[in-house]
Amino acid sequence: MQRRRIIQSGLASASSMLLGDAWAQSAYPNKPIKMIIPLAAGSAVDSAARIVSQKMAMNMGMGIAIENQAGASGLIGAERVAKSPPDGYTLGGFNDSIMTMLPSFHSKMPWDILKDFEPVSLVATIEWALVVPTDSPIKTAADLIEAARKAPGKINYGSGGNGSPQHIAMALFALQSGIQLTHVPYKGATQAAVGTAADEVQTCLQGIATVSPLVKAGKLRILGIPAPKRLPQFADIPTVSESGLPGYEMNSWFAVMAPTGTPKAVIDKYQSEVVKALADAGVREQFASQGLTPLGTTPSELAVLLKAQLNRYGKLIREAGITAG
Repeated sequence: MQRRRIIQSGLASASSMLLGDAWAQSAYPNKPIKMIIPLAAGSAVDSAARIVSQKMAMNMGMGIAIENQAGASGLIGAERVAKSPPDGYTLGGFNDSIMTMLPSFHSKMPWDILKDFEPVSLVATIEWALVVPTDSPIKTAADLIEAARKAPGKINYGSGGNGSPQHIAMALFALQSGIQLTHVPYKGATQAAVGTAADEVQTCLQGIATVSPLVKAGKLRILGIPAPKRLPQFADIPTVSESGLPGYEMNSWFAVMAPTGTPKAVIDKYQSEVVKALADAGVREQFASQGLTPLGTTPSELAVLLKAQLNRYGKLIREAGITAG
């Protein structure tokens, strides 16, 4: 078994070196690139990916096609990325839930975030909003907590699926406020936001980019933003702490990954293109309008964050008793 692993490792290294040499000797890129998003179209990650990939494509002179493959809170799309050829033409756009929360809910994962993917760059943090239907009598986070205390389990909240960041966020909201809420999983964050707007559920906690169109359309109302302080671009909206649950904070982040075995030269190229795109004033303006904070890191910095967050969320989920059901 040990000898087999050594042989497999050697073959993988040789394959990567050959791919790297071929890549270095050719005009790159010479065909369209695809970025697989294991989440629904219209989600915060999807919005961020489309903004940054469009600028990257312009700078590189080659199209980047976004392909959404939602399902199982990201497991299915992420597996597709993991099993794609490491030829430099497939990327994955993942949120922190897929990378660092899902492993705590599944004893048998179809992939290993630390072994089956190459980190490229952390792209942005995603600010969130606690929302209710526009005609809801609930006006503040304090109102929501009070309503739940009067009717334990009668207040429903929507999420993008079992084990999704929306599920984790609201489970922690309930834990921190000492209330009982009922979880209603949808097939994606966008569907959960639409379901909340249609009053199928009473509330949800989502990325601002996801709920913003429904807020602008007058179908959702923001109770508060779970940030440590008000966001400059949404200065009139209180934090959740101000709205009724002191100390409650939650956001998420979006990163670009590639299949393991993708040549280092390719990873470095993509990382530099992400950072270059994030430096563009137009990209930063679009990010700000949707509650996205541009970052940009090295692959090694993202790798360190992944390991730290895996440990952090694993401990948090266990201690809070949150399950995927």
